Amino acid sequence: MPSLPPLDDDGGKFKPRNKKKVEQHDLKKMAPQQRSRYLAYEDPPKEVSEAMGATKKRLLEKKRLIMRINEDLPEEEVDERDKHAKLIGQLKAAEARNRLRIMRLRYQANRAQEISHLIACQPTALKAVRLQALVPSYPDKDDRRDRLDKLERVRVERLLEDTQGLITNRIH
Repeated sequence: MPSLPPLDDDGGKFKPRNKKKVEQHDLKKMAPQQRSRYLAYEDPPKEVSEAMGATKKRLLEKKRLIMRINEDLPEEEVDERDKHAKLIGQLKAAEARNRLRIMRLRYQANRAQEISHLIACQPTALKAVRLQALVPSYPDKDDRRDRLDKLERVRVERLLEDTQGLITNRIH
């Protein structure tokens, strides 16, 4: 006969538990992640349970206090307070989006500057052109068109064809 799953004290709901018991000294020997996974399915210690209960009690009291305050206020004022809270939330979300945008732009600028520096530090023009072609400063946004005009294209092709480095003599 299969054993029944462990039931919780409140409501008879299923409560996951560990299948085997691990001794305290074996628990200390476990790696932190393994210990964390094991302890996730154990009952919390007594002081933690008491702290959780006290926190739940404080939250319920605060909720009741807010409900009493809202019952005493006229409906127009409650609506105004809700609109104000919604507006504050929208402003905070806009500020967060702006911070992310600024961080993204700063990262892209730093990356482009670093790549440009790497290209400038290449020992030959041929290596610099190849690096610039392979590692663009800014990521492409599905824009694969040729960015060089006719004169630049001729110069690049001439550099690529110069296998002996006669056109550009850089001092090593």
